[in-house]
Amino acid sequence: MSAAFKPEGYTSVAPYLVVKGAADTIRFLEQTFEAVELRRIADDNGRIVHAEVRIDDTVVMLADGNEQWPPFSAYVHIYVPDVDATCRRALEHGATSVQEPVQKDDEDKRGGVQDSGGTTWWIATKVD
Repeated sequence: MSAAFKPEGYTSVAPYLVVKGAADTIRFLEQTFEAVELRRIADDNGRIVHAEVRIDDTVVMLADGNEQWPPFSAYVHIYVPDVDATCRRALEHGATSVQEPVQKDDEDKRGGVQDSGGTTWWIATKVD
């Protein structure tokens, strides 16, 4: 019997966000996307050196930036059941609007928000 090459319930690819204020980002993900925190490792100063949250079927990894690994802007696309409600929740929990939800030339209605850690979340729902 061979050992599994990845933890049970993890996808093969996971975004890794290096942000300013990882604890705030985790709270935002919990409040906006109903993320579930899986683990958090902090250093002696309380800085998060590694954390993981599950959003639906995906694990997102993140950490506080530092001199060696400075925070950087990232873009993450996420499908949700209701793009309008999710974008409203994101704004209620401190995000700023990048684009109001709109359907353009494909089958997705999509909006964008940026959280306080610098990540832009493109939020979409497939519509017919």
